Amino acid sequence: MSDSGQYLFVYGTLLPGRAPAEIAPTVDRLKPVGDGFVRGRIHDLGAYPGVVLDEAGEKISGKIFRLPEEPEVLKRLDEYEEFNAAQPEGSLFVRREWPVTRSGNRKLVCWVYVYNPHAAAVPAAAHGESPRSRSGRVR
Repeated sequence: MSDSGQYLFVYGTLLPGRAPAEIAPTVDRLKPVGDGFVRGRIHDLGAYPGVVLDEAGEKISGKIFRLPEEPEVLKRLDEYEEFNAAQPEGSLFVRREWPVTRSGNRKLVCWVYVYNPHAAAVPAAAHGESPRSRSGRVR
């Protein structure tokens, strides 16, 4: 897990084929690594889901990407996810390093955009139901 910070785990609009025009050119610069999952809860935020990480939570599947060595890519992703590193407490999503499980139960530390718990309480999506399937813009 020494490659910390060089990978990104996505579960919503950054997934292949789902990126809106505003972020698609940046997403196209990410290099696919494979499938993975984290545990937590998916919250229905209306137009997109937000994940709260919790090792005892449900399995949330997604994709792992290698980040290019271009700082503007991560900066652009932060803007899209409304993450401000200088004031994370005021950000809608916070970028955190988190171990993502891959096939064979291998772990890889990745950046993950997680829903910031300071936001108003939003009910978790029903088990097995993804807000992604119900809305036009998803994360």
